[in-house]
Amino acid sequence: MVRGLLDKGFAVFDPEPDVLSWAEAARRAALARINDPEETAKSLQCEGTWFVGVDCLPNDRWGAVATSGPLTGSGYGAAQALYGALPLHRAQVSVIYPGYPKPRAGESEAAFRYRRIRDAAHVDGLLAIGEVRRRMLRERHAYILGVSLTACNAGASPLVVWEGSHHIMRRAFERALLGVAPRDWGAVDLTEIYQATRREVFETCPRVTLPLAVGGVCLVHRLALHGVAPWEQGAEAPPEGRMIAYFRPEFGDFSRPCWLAHP
Repeated sequence: MVRGLLDKGFAVFDPEPDVLSWAEAARRAALARINDPEETAKSLQCEGTWFVGVDCLPNDRWGAVATSGPLTGSGYGAAQALYGALPLHRAQVSVIYPGYPKPRAGESEAAFRYRRIRDAAHVDGLLAIGEVRRRMLRERHAYILGVSLTACNAGASPLVVWEGSHHIMRRAFERALLGVAPRDWGAVDLTEIYQATRREVFETCPRVTLPLAVGGVCLVHRLALHGVAPWEQGAEAPPEGRMIAYFRPEFGDFSRPCWLAHP
């Protein structure tokens, strides 16, 4: 599975008993947050079809939620084997509902078309900065780990990854950041090379959907281009929607080239 992550840019792990127990505890905790009016006002986007849920799950640095133990399982174990026991942040709880995607508030027509046609494909950590929304590296994640919290079928807006895209992205960012000290990478405007490299990925890499059973885990390379598929007609999900908890622990030392140099 580790080899699959490094070659393809993603790996999927079947549900395991401990992860299923963790997912049920996380689902209960997430629903309490999702139903909080203040959280809803902040997180419900795309005309009610996407609950963004950044930092929504009240887990500790080991992933424990309420009565659950720490997060365990083969997927998380593979991530730790590659990148060490980085502390976990409060997970994003991304929930998709029937009808996704609808336009997000303030989203341009071109941006919505990209969301609808290209799954809003992106590399995490490259944030849109300033009024002109220039892309800069402001978050240096080690990996993306998603745990499914609800049982859905394959049409319920699964995660999408472009297979092998992390290799292409790595080469592009290595060229763009050549000669720049790692601590200064966040000040480099990566917009043009990022957009050009996305186009290359769309032309050369297979688009792969990753539907997950409840308790299933996906491990995605931090440099992989990924997004969310539209909700298909006839897709099946419980009333609480397609719910995935995402962890993106960060490399803590910005003076080192971990983001590009690590596997």
